[in-house]
Amino acid sequence: MRAGVLPRWVWLPAGAAVALLALPLVAMVTRVDWAGFVGLLTTEASLDALGLSLRTAAASTALSVVLGVPLALVLARTTFPGRRSVRTLALLPLVLPPVVGGIALLYTFGRNGLLAQPLDVLDVQVAFSTLAVVIAQTFVSLPFVVLSVEAALRSADERYEGVAASLGAGPTTVLRRVTLPLVWPGIASGAVLAFARALGEFGATLTFAGSLQGVTRTLPLEVYVQREVDADAAVALSLVLVAVAIVIVGVSRFREAPR
Repeated sequence: MRAGVLPRWVWLPAGAAVALLALPLVAMVTRVDWAGFVGLLTTEASLDALGLSLRTAAASTALSVVLGVPLALVLARTTFPGRRSVRTLALLPLVLPPVVGGIALLYTFGRNGLLAQPLDVLDVQVAFSTLAVVIAQTFVSLPFVVLSVEAALRSADERYEGVAASLGAGPTTVLRRVTLPLVWPGIASGAVLAFARALGEFGATLTFAGSLQGVTRTLPLEVYVQREVDADAAVALSLVLVAVAIVIVGVSRFREAPR
């Protein structure tokens, strides 16, 4: 539909939507102390939080891809009893409040959790550790990989896989040489979105991992802490997260754009 065909009144709510999204960002930019911007970002606490966020987000993204791609393959290419329930479970973190996810993880991997005894035998401490940050981020970002890859698999032409199998290629060869290359854009888009979600994760991380500088305090948690003691530092760090988010959304949209 061309713009001239649209009713004129549509522009009013559309403009209100743009304003709702843009004005908070403009307001934040106007509050940045540009003179001391670099200094605010190069404090020890800020650098620790930024470095930890990047490392854990990268680790959780890799884990989400390793776990999410096989799950998407199972959901898209097989039929089994309870498949709908599994799909619902895979997408549950998208609608579940992050704090609730953090509590669930705590009662799974915590000292008195469901897996406490096996973890004690292995002498592994999960809760309130850097590993807990990675697990919390993976918990909330995994659905993005599953959604993207499953959608790519359902839209891919299965005849290529059938031809490869008819020529004698085994299931693993078909998966590696045909299926994965076909859905690679979906995998890449899912990974980008998972990284963005992991980088911005707050609630589950705080509940399950706590906020210890250099160990579990990621950039969103540092923003929360600085908001109470140094508003300028909180705004500067928030702007970094906004800039990263804009880059990630831009990359994701660029990959989805038709060539």
